[in-house]
Amino acid sequence: MKALYNDGSVAELPQDEVTHVIRHSAAHIMAQAIKRLYPQADFAYGPATDNGFYYDVDLPEGVKISEDDFPAIEAEMKKIVKENLKFSVYEKPRAEAIALMEERGEKYKVEHIGDLDDDARITFYQQGDYIDMCVGPHICYTKALKAFKLTGVSGAYWKGDKDNKMLTRINGVAFATKEELDEHMHMLEEAKKRDHRKIGREMDLFMMRDEAPGFPFFLPNGMILKNTLLDYWREIHHKAGYVEISTPLIMNKQLWKTSGHWDHYKDNMYSTVIDDEEYCIKPMNCPGGVLVYASKPHSYRELPIRAGEIGLVHRHELRGALHGLFRVRCFNQDDAHLFVRPDQLTDEIVGVVNLIDSVYQKFGFKYHVELSTRPEDSMGSDEDWARAEEGLRTALEQLHMDYEVNEGDGAFYGPKIDFHLEDSLGRTWQCGTVQLDFQMPLNFDLEYVDADGTKKRPIMLHRVCFGSIERFIGILIEHFAGKFPTWLAPVQVKALPVSEKSRDYAHEVCAKLEEAGIRVVCDDRDEKIGYKIREARSIDRVPYMLILGEKEVEAGNISVRDRSNETVQMSVDEFVAKVLEEIKTRA
Repeated sequence: MKALYNDGSVAELPQDEVTHVIRHSAAHIMAQAIKRLYPQADFAYGPATDNGFYYDVDLPEGVKISEDDFPAIEAEMKKIVKENLKFSVYEKPRAEAIALMEERGEKYKVEHIGDLDDDARITFYQQGDYIDMCVGPHICYTKALKAFKLTGVSGAYWKGDKDNKMLTRINGVAFATKEELDEHMHMLEEAKKRDHRKIGREMDLFMMRDEAPGFPFFLPNGMILKNTLLDYWREIHHKAGYVEISTPLIMNKQLWKTSGHWDHYKDNMYSTVIDDEEYCIKPMNCPGGVLVYASKPHSYRELPIRAGEIGLVHRHELRGALHGLFRVRCFNQDDAHLFVRPDQLTDEIVGVVNLIDSVYQKFGFKYHVELSTRPEDSMGSDEDWARAEEGLRTALEQLHMDYEVNEGDGAFYGPKIDFHLEDSLGRTWQCGTVQLDFQMPLNFDLEYVDADGTKKRPIMLHRVCFGSIERFIGILIEHFAGKFPTWLAPVQVKALPVSEKSRDYAHEVCAKLEEAGIRVVCDDRDEKIGYKIREARSIDRVPYMLILGEKEVEAGNISVRDRSNETVQMSVDEFVAKVLEEIKTRA
């Protein structure tokens, strides 16, 4: 595919840029269609994204665009594509560019020009009667847009600032071929079916309430899931030589100023006043872990110290950004802080990476790794940052692990290794992280006594494996579509008596399973067996159903139906042994 660049040249696009240019061009064609249907519409930003494209639109008073209007907008887009309008590009001096946008009533474009550097090139792309300020590149003719679909509408503040006007954001997707679009739309439909908010309601895992926006409530089934995850966490960390601590939820403001969080994170922190002194509700666990280390002297022989914490943290998120368990205002982090000597650093990073790898393999996640380097808003010397980044690189290379460098995305106190796991739909989620920190031990004057009797400063590693427990649960719900492996399932077995004649036998079987430690529920309602099976399979999503009728009562055995709908006859003891083995091995 050829593209038109902002210097007027036309050239063949590299294959890895085709989708981006198609989506960028689709945003312009969508804007042209909206302008034809809503002549008073005023456009802000309209970029391509990793997942599609969008345009933020300011509509006249009383005018709204909803998904009900998408067919009309898409029809107009198809009309523009069929017209096969040619894209052209030209450059204008700042004054002429402002005059052009003012003449066309594009006040957001005028403001955007004002934000540009004085020597910035200002280029415009035009197709037919539509003109947009843009750096390109774009397709050469509208007919090259062959496969697109509008996917959603939401609100977005101008420039992302909550003090600015709320605009209407219209999202879409576009691909080079209809086959790619159809595959993507199928994935979106599958994602809707797997939506953790929907499944969470059906399985009674968690709920959200208007009385506490962004603060999730875990229900009994959800607590079983959460505690099972944490039992697994505690087991593997005990084997890896970690100790567990717990630190306070609220600590005074001075602590957060010393740690650096106040200067770098205060807009996301909640605070309160106690005895006329300002306190903060912790957004992170690390300062508490530092105080635990600093509470007594340490010898070099004690290091490394690996202190884990399931810490409840609170962070202020904008209400419009909240999304189920994925974006909340309070969550538990499976934090750990390691205090190590310089000679232990590489081995400890390798140990952390191997631990995280084992966890992700347990859940069947593929992942890729990024090394995030020093951000602009950071603490510490160039020398410390260089040492820290080199320490992480050395560990990754020793592991022979492929990684990408994510420039400028480190924490304010140190660089980090981030783990981006891939779910069953191919979506990626940043969960695990290892962060190397020379700054906090310096800020808190942490020490240990070395072999020669001198005092040395430890190096601090911050790390999480699950990340946010709540978010990880949301990912697991969607990854498994609620069909958790037996060891994780809130209800592992559902006994379904066919009639009243087998009801007592069903309760006897359940009692044996409960005594063995298996999570079982007996559905003894006066409902048809077909209805009970459908509900157990599609709503409760249990790993095993026991269909118990008169034949099973007479034979003293059970009919076991698994998720593949295969039914086999076996004894209660055989079934108990089978399920216990799955739980023990976390299969």
